[in-house]
Amino acid sequence: MEEKVLAIAAGHEITEGELNRLISNYPPEQQIYMSSPQARQEALEQLIAFHLFHRMAIEEKITESQEYADMVEKIKVELASHMAATSVVEGIQVSEEEERAYYEANLSQFEEGAQVRARHILVDSKEQAEQVAAEIADGLAFEEAAQKYSTCPSKDKGGDLGYFSRGQMVPEFEKAAFAGEPGKVIGPIETQFGHHLIFVEDKKQASQRPFSQVQAQIHQQLVTARQQAAYQVKVEELSAAYGVERKDF
Repeated sequence: MEEKVLAIAAGHEITEGELNRLISNYPPEQQIYMSSPQARQEALEQLIAFHLFHRMAIEEKITESQEYADMVEKIKVELASHMAATSVVEGIQVSEEEERAYYEANLSQFEEGAQVRARHILVDSKEQAEQVAAEIADGLAFEEAAQKYSTCPSKDKGGDLGYFSRGQMVPEFEKAAFAGEPGKVIGPIETQFGHHLIFVEDKKQASQRPFSQVQAQIHQQLVTARQQAAYQVKVEELSAAYGVERKDF
Protein backbone atom coordinates (compact mmCIF):
# COMPACT_ATOMS: atom_id res chain seq x y z
CA MET A 1 0.00 0.00 0.00
CA GLU A 2 1.45 3.34 -1.04
CA GLU A 3 1.81 6.08 1.54
CA LYS A 4 -0.45 9.10 1.28
CA VAL A 5 1.29 12.08 -0.35
CA LEU A 6 0.61 15.27 1.58
CA ALA A 7 2.51 17.75 -0.60
CA ILE A 8 5.05 18.01 -3.39
CA ALA A 9 7.85 20.53 -2.84
CA ALA A 10 10.51 21.09 -5.50
CA GLY A 11 9.55 17.77 -7.03
CA HIS A 12 9.86 15.83 -3.74
CA GLU A 13 6.80 13.93 -2.54
CA ILE A 14 6.24 14.52 1.16
CA THR A 15 4.39 11.51 2.54
CA GLU A 16 2.42 11.00 5.71
CA GLY A 17 5.21 8.70 6.89
CA GLU A 18 7.81 11.44 6.48
CA LEU A 19 5.63 13.83 8.47
CA ASN A 20 5.13 11.24 11.22
CA ARG A 21 8.88 10.61 11.42
CA LEU A 22 9.48 14.34 11.86
CA ILE A 23 6.90 14.54 14.64
CA SER A 24 8.39 11.48 16.38
CA ASN A 25 11.61 13.45 16.87
CA TYR A 26 9.82 16.01 19.04
CA PRO A 27 10.00 15.64 22.86
CA PRO A 28 7.16 13.44 24.24
CA GLU A 29 5.39 16.40 25.87
CA GLN A 30 5.25 18.19 22.50
CA GLN A 31 4.05 15.15 20.59
CA ILE A 32 0.69 15.39 22.37
CA TYR A 33 0.25 18.90 20.97
CA MET A 34 1.47 17.73 17.56
CA SER A 35 -1.53 15.41 17.22
CA SER A 36 -3.81 18.36 16.47
CA PRO A 37 -4.56 19.17 12.79
CA GLN A 38 -3.17 22.69 13.15
CA ALA A 39 0.12 21.48 14.61
CA ARG A 40 0.48 18.79 11.94
CA GLN A 41 -0.09 21.43 9.27
CA GLU A 42 2.64 23.59 10.82
CA ALA A 43 5.01 20.61 10.79
CA LEU A 44 4.14 19.94 7.15
CA GLU A 45 4.99 23.54 6.29
CA GLN A 46 8.39 23.00 7.94
CA LEU A 47 9.00 19.99 5.69
CA ILE A 48 7.95 21.94 2.62
CA ALA A 49 10.38 24.74 3.49
CA PHE A 50 13.10 22.17 4.20
CA HIS A 51 12.85 20.63 0.73
CA LEU A 52 12.60 24.02 -0.97
CA PHE A 53 15.82 25.17 0.68
CA HIS A 54 17.45 21.86 -0.20
CA ARG A 55 16.68 22.46 -3.87
CA MET A 56 18.00 26.01 -3.51
CA ALA A 57 21.26 24.62 -2.06
CA ILE A 58 21.66 22.35 -5.09
CA GLU A 59 20.77 25.06 -7.63
CA GLU A 60 23.19 27.57 -6.09
CA LYS A 61 25.89 24.88 -5.83
CA ILE A 62 26.12 25.25 -2.05
CA THR A 63 26.53 21.47 -1.89
CA GLU A 64 29.64 21.78 -4.06
CA SER A 65 31.37 24.35 -1.83
CA GLN A 66 34.37 23.64 0.37
CA GLU A 67 32.45 24.96 3.38
CA TYR A 68 29.77 22.34 2.78
CA ALA A 69 32.34 19.57 2.35
CA ASP A 70 34.10 20.60 5.59
CA MET A 71 30.83 20.64 7.50
CA VAL A 72 29.80 17.22 6.16
CA GLU A 73 33.17 15.78 7.19
CA LYS A 74 32.81 17.29 10.66
CA ILE A 75 29.35 15.76 11.05
CA LYS A 76 30.62 12.37 9.85
CA VAL A 77 33.41 12.42 12.43
CA GLU A 78 31.05 13.45 15.24
CA LEU A 79 28.50 10.79 14.27
CA ALA A 80 31.09 8.02 14.03
CA SER A 81 32.59 9.02 17.40
CA HIS A 82 29.15 9.12 19.02
CA MET A 83 28.22 5.70 17.64
CA ALA A 84 31.50 4.17 18.83
CA ALA A 85 31.10 5.65 22.32
CA THR A 86 27.49 4.46 22.48
CA SER A 87 28.55 0.93 21.58
CA VAL A 88 30.78 0.89 24.67
CA VAL A 89 27.99 1.68 27.14
CA GLU A 90 24.70 0.63 25.55
CA GLY A 91 24.73 -2.99 26.76
CA ILE A 92 25.42 -2.23 30.42
CA GLN A 93 22.79 -3.55 32.83
CA VAL A 94 22.19 -3.74 36.57
CA SER A 95 20.36 -6.56 38.34
CA GLU A 96 17.64 -6.12 40.95
CA GLU A 97 19.92 -7.84 43.47
CA GLU A 98 22.52 -5.11 42.93
CA GLU A 99 19.86 -2.44 43.29
CA ARG A 100 18.64 -3.93 46.58
CA ALA A 101 22.21 -4.24 47.85
CA TYR A 102 22.82 -0.56 47.11
CA TYR A 103 19.58 0.37 48.86
CA GLU A 104 20.48 -1.56 52.01
CA ALA A 105 23.99 -0.11 52.07
CA ASN A 106 22.77 3.48 51.63
CA LEU A 107 19.54 3.68 53.61
CA SER A 108 20.31 7.22 54.76
CA GLN A 109 20.04 8.45 51.17
CA PHE A 110 16.41 7.43 51.11
CA GLU A 111 15.21 8.90 54.37
CA GLU A 112 12.36 11.38 54.18
CA GLY A 113 12.64 14.06 56.84
CA ALA A 114 9.83 15.24 59.06
CA GLN A 115 7.35 17.58 57.39
CA VAL A 116 4.75 20.08 58.49
CA ARG A 117 1.74 21.35 56.61
CA ALA A 118 0.76 24.82 57.72
CA ARG A 119 -1.14 27.95 56.85
CA HIS A 120 0.05 31.42 57.80
CA ILE A 121 -0.98 35.03 57.86
CA LEU A 122 1.70 37.68 57.32
CA VAL A 123 1.14 41.27 58.50
CA ASP A 124 3.39 44.26 59.11
CA SER A 125 3.14 44.67 62.90
CA LYS A 126 2.79 42.63 66.06
CA GLU A 127 -0.25 44.66 67.05
CA GLN A 128 -2.02 43.87 63.78
CA ALA A 129 -1.16 40.18 64.17
CA GLU A 130 -2.63 40.17 67.68
CA GLN A 131 -5.78 41.87 66.39
CA VAL A 132 -6.20 39.21 63.67
CA ALA A 133 -5.54 36.44 66.22
CA ALA A 134 -8.32 37.87 68.39
CA GLU A 135 -10.76 37.80 65.45
CA ILE A 136 -9.84 34.17 64.79
CA ALA A 137 -10.40 33.36 68.47
CA ASP A 138 -13.85 34.97 68.14
CA GLY A 139 -14.75 32.60 65.31
CA LEU A 140 -13.26 33.97 62.07
CA ALA A 141 -11.89 31.04 60.06
CA PHE A 142 -8.11 31.12 59.65
CA GLU A 143 -8.44 30.77 55.86
CA GLU A 144 -10.82 33.74 55.69
CA ALA A 145 -8.52 35.81 57.90
CA ALA A 146 -5.60 35.00 55.60
CA GLN A 147 -7.55 36.12 52.54
CA LYS A 148 -8.62 39.29 54.34
CA TYR A 149 -5.40 40.40 56.06
CA SER A 150 -2.30 38.53 54.84
CA THR A 151 0.24 40.31 52.62
CA CYS A 152 1.72 37.00 51.42
CA PRO A 153 0.70 35.68 47.97
CA SER A 154 -0.42 32.49 49.76
CA LYS A 155 -3.47 34.45 50.96
CA ASP A 156 -5.21 33.43 47.72
CA LYS A 157 -5.08 29.85 49.01
CA GLY A 158 -6.15 30.75 52.52
CA GLY A 159 -2.52 31.03 53.61
CA ASP A 160 -1.80 27.38 52.71
CA LEU A 161 1.94 26.69 52.39
CA GLY A 162 1.57 22.97 51.80
CA TYR A 163 4.05 20.53 53.33
CA PHE A 164 7.59 21.72 53.99
CA SER A 165 10.71 20.18 55.51
CA ARG A 166 13.37 21.66 57.76
CA GLY A 167 15.56 24.16 55.98
CA GLN A 168 12.85 25.46 53.65
CA MET A 169 11.59 28.30 55.85
CA VAL A 170 13.34 31.05 57.79
CA PRO A 171 14.55 29.72 61.19
CA GLU A 172 12.04 31.53 63.42
CA PHE A 173 9.09 30.37 61.32
CA GLU A 174 10.40 26.83 61.02
CA LYS A 175 11.04 26.46 64.75
CA ALA A 176 7.52 27.62 65.64
CA ALA A 177 5.81 25.48 62.98
CA PHE A 178 7.62 22.26 63.91
CA ALA A 179 7.03 22.87 67.62
CA GLY A 180 3.39 23.85 67.16
CA GLU A 181 0.42 21.65 67.96
CA PRO A 182 -1.87 20.82 65.03
CA GLY A 183 -5.18 22.66 65.13
CA LYS A 184 -3.96 25.64 67.13
CA VAL A 185 -2.94 29.17 66.12
CA ILE A 186 0.68 30.04 66.88
CA GLY A 187 2.09 33.53 67.08
CA PRO A 188 2.71 36.30 66.45
CA ILE A 189 6.12 35.09 65.23
CA GLU A 190 8.49 37.77 64.00
CA THR A 191 10.76 37.13 60.99
CA GLN A 192 12.58 39.33 58.51
CA PHE A 193 9.37 39.45 56.46
CA GLY A 194 7.06 40.70 59.20
CA HIS A 195 4.81 39.10 61.80
CA HIS A 196 3.16 35.73 61.26
CA LEU A 197 0.28 33.78 62.63
CA ILE A 198 0.74 30.07 61.93
CA PHE A 199 -1.85 27.31 61.87
CA VAL A 200 -0.37 23.81 61.75
CA GLU A 201 -2.70 21.45 59.89
CA ASP A 202 -0.69 18.24 59.84
CA LYS A 203 2.67 16.69 60.67
CA LYS A 204 4.55 13.82 59.08
CA GLN A 205 7.26 12.06 61.02
CA ALA A 206 10.59 11.19 59.41
CA SER A 207 10.33 7.93 57.47
CA GLN A 208 12.28 5.54 55.27
CA ARG A 209 11.21 5.47 51.62
CA PRO A 210 10.62 1.82 50.61
CA PHE A 211 12.75 0.14 47.95
CA SER A 212 9.80 0.00 45.54
CA GLN A 213 9.61 3.80 45.50
CA VAL A 214 13.28 4.38 44.76
CA GLN A 215 14.20 1.34 42.65
CA ALA A 216 14.00 3.24 39.34
CA GLN A 217 16.18 6.02 40.78
CA ILE A 218 18.76 3.52 42.03
CA HIS A 219 18.71 1.66 38.72
CA GLN A 220 19.48 4.80 36.73
CA GLN A 221 22.15 5.87 39.23
CA LEU A 222 23.96 2.52 39.07
CA VAL A 223 23.70 2.23 35.28
CA THR A 224 25.03 5.76 34.82
CA ALA A 225 27.95 5.12 37.18
CA ARG A 226 28.78 1.85 35.41
CA GLN A 227 28.56 3.52 32.01
CA GLN A 228 30.88 6.32 33.09
CA ALA A 229 33.38 3.80 34.42
CA ALA A 230 33.26 1.73 31.21
CA TYR A 231 33.63 4.88 29.13
CA GLN A 232 36.70 6.00 31.06
CA VAL A 233 38.31 2.56 30.86
CA LYS A 234 37.80 2.52 27.09
CA VAL A 235 39.25 6.04 26.75
CA GLU A 236 42.37 4.86 28.59
CA GLU A 237 42.60 1.75 26.38
CA LEU A 238 42.25 3.82 23.21
CA SER A 239 44.80 6.35 24.48
CA ALA A 240 47.31 3.55 24.97
CA ALA A 241 46.51 2.00 21.59
CA TYR A 242 46.43 5.13 19.43
CA GLY A 243 48.47 7.62 21.47
CA VAL A 244 47.59 10.98 23.02
CA GLU A 245 49.85 13.99 23.38
CA ARG A 246 48.51 16.87 25.46
CA LYS A 247 49.91 20.37 24.99
CA ASP A 248 49.88 23.28 27.41
CA PHE A 249 47.08 25.77 26.83
